Amino acid sequence: MRYRVLGKTGLRVSEIGFGTIPILSGNVPVLPEYFEPSPDEAVEIMMHAYRMGCNLYDTAIPEEYGDAEYKLGAFVRKAGRENIIISDKARFTDGNDMFREVQRSCKTLGTNPDIYFVHQVDEKNEDETFSRYGALDALCDLKKAGVIRYTGIATHYYSVCRRAALDDRVDVIQTSGNILERGIMDRISEESIFRDKGLILNKVYAAGCLFSAFSPSELIGGVLRWPFSSALIGIGTIEQADAAMKEEYPPRSFSFEEVTERMAQLFPPIDCTRCQRCVCPKGYEVHILLRQYNYYHLGKRYWAMKKMRMNIDEVYESCRSCTDRPCMKDCPRGLRIPELIGRIYELTR
Repeated sequence: MRYRVLGKTGLRVSEIGFGTIPILSGNVPVLPEYFEPSPDEAVEIMMHAYRMGCNLYDTAIPEEYGDAEYKLGAFVRKAGRENIIISDKARFTDGNDMFREVQRSCKTLGTNPDIYFVHQVDEKNEDETFSRYGALDALCDLKKAGVIRYTGIATHYYSVCRRAALDDRVDVIQTSGNILERGIMDRISEESIFRDKGLILNKVYAAGCLFSAFSPSELIGGVLRWPFSSALIGIGTIEQADAAMKEEYPPRSFSFEEVTERMAQLFPPIDCTRCQRCVCPKGYEVHILLRQYNYYHLGKRYWAMKKMRMNIDEVYESCRSCTDRPCMKDCPRGLRIPELIGRIYELTR
């Protein structure tokens, strides 16, 4: 295991972090799949990763990750608090709500988290999150009080990442990306404003979709050239821990064309990096639909189809009547987006 310093926090984190979604128990509608190990089994899985050098463990409150927070607390007591870095998160934008949830997380874990994130910040809730008395302000107050050590913003949106990078209150940014969906990673690597922030990456396996064409070692090694300190991998079994941490994962430099060519052996992929420059004047998130098309063909058929059908009829009609098409003007890959939306529309019939 190799280690990197997490921005200006000074924390020395393992290049591979342990994502606790798969070890949860309970009815929580999240991806990737989870395995419902008993508390003792979950602790042993985390101990196995710890013995291979993993020291960063990421979790969330019970409403989001079931009992994973409790299981992580039990593991930390066994491994020794001084040996583990805990990142935790809650999906609240109001300061009072966030203050309450951090206090509850401390009780659930039996210790104080090192990093606490406002979870799933998006373009609809970011103003409240960043506002005075919003969730980020609450985290700053808790940091000053010594309850947490560092503040964080977790998001799937580049615009929110950029806003967090420009905000001195934010210590760590957690976002998503992989060798296919590299658009946010590319944009972060190009901008100097991110250099002082701690950066953590999730969705490296694309919820398991990319296993159809790539090995865990390739997927992990393939993201390490971007300026992230740790890649979070969802782990639910000893075997998954071994696949992520026991093998060597030499840094790889897959070009986007190499990735899509390998996928093309399975199906004709949409060559979208999810850079999120395809801004629709009506607010439709084109990049999410393009991703769901690829995910559908990579094996997540039920989940991806359900997502595509949510508003594809509306998006399709809007694309057909749109004459300005700013989404195409800013697409660095020159994708003919209305035609791709039509392809997705036909798939859902």
